Amino acid sequence: MRATRFSHVTTWVFDLDNTLYPPSSALFDQIEAKMTKWVMEALGVDHAEADRLRAQYWRDYGTTLAGLMQVHGIDPGPYLEEVHDISFAPLHPDPELAARIGDLPGRRIVFTNATVPYAERVIEARGLSGLFDAIYGVEQAGYHPKPQPLAFETVFAADGLDPLAAAMFEDDPRNLAVPHGLGMRTVHVAPEAQPAAHIHDHTDDLSGFLGEILG
Repeated sequence: MRATRFSHVTTWVFDLDNTLYPPSSALFDQIEAKMTKWVMEALGVDHAEADRLRAQYWRDYGTTLAGLMQVHGIDPGPYLEEVHDISFAPLHPDPELAARIGDLPGRRIVFTNATVPYAERVIEARGLSGLFDAIYGVEQAGYHPKPQPLAFETVFAADGLDPLAAAMFEDDPRNLAVPHGLGMRTVHVAPEAQPAAHIHDHTDDLSGFLGEILG
């Protein structure tokens, strides 16, 4: 029974983008367009090359930002402010998800590769404000992104969570490997399952999944 497998969990860790809202909202499409434009202007390359670098740095470093910092030494502040200046109109409140998250026993946190101000706006647009005990962004991780181990170590130490009594919900399967290694229960939230040894569960319906946990 699913509820039994989560009965030990006292801290619930949620990713943000494409996890607390459906990918069909296409919010990240806006961010990617902003990233490509920023790379074009900062590095003086054309659209095709900027788009290639954006994707390559995401693959190689975990985020485009991490690659830009590592390879080009860019200041993360202006970049993060620019790429997260988007429209939140595609997002809508989800009362069912809000009720499920609110009913989870224990501590509830958000851990995102985006920034805290951006996360707060997403959470507000989804009708989830006031449900989380803490929100951690890439700035709290010292600009080390998931899936880098140091990102998890920094945020989890700051929060004081016990990985053996925690679960993580995440759309990017890469970002569940370290939590699994730490002993966390891992849930891949995505339209399609990607079976892997470090993924315990998959769901394409976060509200329904949490409902099963809650019984």
